[in-house]
Amino acid sequence: MTTKRRSSSGSAVTDELVQLLADEAEAGYAVEPLRRAGGRRPIGSAAARVVPVRLDPELEQALRERAAADGSNASEVIREALRAWLHRA
Repeated sequence: MTTKRRSSSGSAVTDELVQLLADEAEAGYAVEPLRRAGGRRPIGSAAARVVPVRLDPELEQALRERAAADGSNASEVIREALRAWLHRA
């Protein structure tokens, strides 16, 4: 008994299709069209790093409320606050 396979779009995956795709892969691909375009916009001079921070529930709620009031997000509020604090220090 053979199992009928389908692609994520619902198309039948036949032996002929598998061979066609294998031949295409063996011939090689142009790398540039495979590179992802876009992505997150830079926020500084280099790629940003994630720095985990623990917040108590009250501080997190205050952060979310401030972000909502500013039409911003928690990360931007934290970055702005850190810049202001470092500038004063």
